[in-house]
Amino acid sequence: MASLQQSKFESQVPSELLIPHIMQIHASISELESLRPSKQVNSLFTQLVKLCTLPSSIDITDLTMEVQVMRESLINLCGRAEGLLELEFSTFLTKIPQPLNNLNLFPYYGNYVKLANLEYKILKENGVVQPKKVAFVGSGPMPLTSFILATHQMKSTCFDNFDIDEEANNVASQIVASDAELEKRMKFKTSDIMEVREQLGEYECIFLAALVGMNKEEKVKIIAHIRKYMKEGGVLLVRSAKGARAFLYPVVEEDDLHGFELEISSKEETEFTIH
Repeated sequence: MASLQQSKFESQVPSELLIPHIMQIHASISELESLRPSKQVNSLFTQLVKLCTLPSSIDITDLTMEVQVMRESLINLCGRAEGLLELEFSTFLTKIPQPLNNLNLFPYYGNYVKLANLEYKILKENGVVQPKKVAFVGSGPMPLTSFILATHQMKSTCFDNFDIDEEANNVASQIVASDAELEKRMKFKTSDIMEVREQLGEYECIFLAALVGMNKEEKVKIIAHIRKYMKEGGVLLVRSAKGARAFLYPVVEEDDLHGFELEISSKEETEFTIH
């Protein structure tokens, strides 16, 4: 581990140094009895995130089959753990006064603020300033991006949050119910997005969460479905990952988005618009 710590000061962490550490943490996570938040779970995922956010030029297409299989397993584990963390925290928020004023208690709230600001900047640069209606696919029990955008940057926009998990939607809707004005503009819909068709044509912008489509095949299929029913000129904002972050989230390449025109690409996400 000492050599890895030293390499933080270099421009890039060599993959042959980084991957064994990630595989070791994956093995430890795989042995956990539960992924619910606990001291051990939090410690392992904190270590994992720190490793995966180090500067790295890892190309997932160059990984061995063994590492590819591990990566797919790790993404699934991360998705489940993230969902359980959000559910626990959102349930806690429903039990306190003014939950929307306490979102900053969530451990990664600051990251979501930065991401929302970046995404709004991207939309604004492409002419989407105060859209009438947007959709967020894969909103989960703690839809922080929607909350932040709706209360700071898009104060008149209506948000439809889609998630396949009814429990997640129920908890999220309880949080929103604490604010009468926001409740009028924010709805939660329990649906598999592959079964939503004509309604997708109502939105000027659709956000696709990073963990909707846990592998490339699923992601490409979902994106193609959204493309088929989106309105012409609508914007699809897709969250992807680069470098070692690809061990945490699925990667979306430009070639995966047939029918879209690439507008902006950044370290955090890629935005596509239909023409």
